[in-house]
Amino acid sequence: MSGKFLQGVVSRGLREAGSKLREEAGVVEIISRHRPKMTFLGKTPFVTNDTFIAPSASVIGEVTNWDQSSVWYGAVVRADSSHPITIGFTSSVGEGSVVMTLKKNETLKTGFPPVCNIGHYVTIGGGCVLKSCRIDDLVVVGEKCTILEGAIVEANVMLEPGTVVPPYARIPSGQKWSGNPATFVANLTADELEDIKKISLETHQKAKEHLLEFLPVGNTYIHLEDIEKKAA
Repeated sequence: MSGKFLQGVVSRGLREAGSKLREEAGVVEIISRHRPKMTFLGKTPFVTNDTFIAPSASVIGEVTNWDQSSVWYGAVVRADSSHPITIGFTSSVGEGSVVMTLKKNETLKTGFPPVCNIGHYVTIGGGCVLKSCRIDDLVVVGEKCTILEGAIVEANVMLEPGTVVPPYARIPSGQKWSGNPATFVANLTADELEDIKKISLETHQKAKEHLLEFLPVGNTYIHLEDIEKKAA
């Protein structure tokens, strides 16, 4: 048995025993070993100081998060296939969404590398799946949308919830699309075009609030202060 393995087993036991003792003392704290950011095959996610990665999200491998971007609860951004993923300025990946790239040996029919690029001011709703696609700036992707490999969503576009963009499809700029497969609905109005950026900024503002509230060191000290007050 290696020393590193033994050290891991002992430290885990101490953490769980400590958690049990705190619970018996009336102090409840959930300790999670989940890692929101994970290095994979030597590739480490790049995250700026004002990027919000939710505690239960997973950002893995060669992922670049621009300023003010956010990856929300339960979302997975997985660049573990030698192809990078980029999330642009003030862009967000909603709860439970998955962003990934093709497998290592797979390539796009276009001849371009199967990367996944999400532009600036892009809002991706909850429960979406994006795979080796390109999303240009100022796009709203509704909840439970699917955008498959090689697809291109141009700037200033809205996809209604549940839209499926087939492989290698192109969604032209300034339009709203919906359905499975995606079909043209209407040209965006001036108000809708303004709303795209507004939605991304509102999401960023909410992400700032979550970032400030999240305490990566835990909250045991709060419970300890309560116990000391009661004892006094």
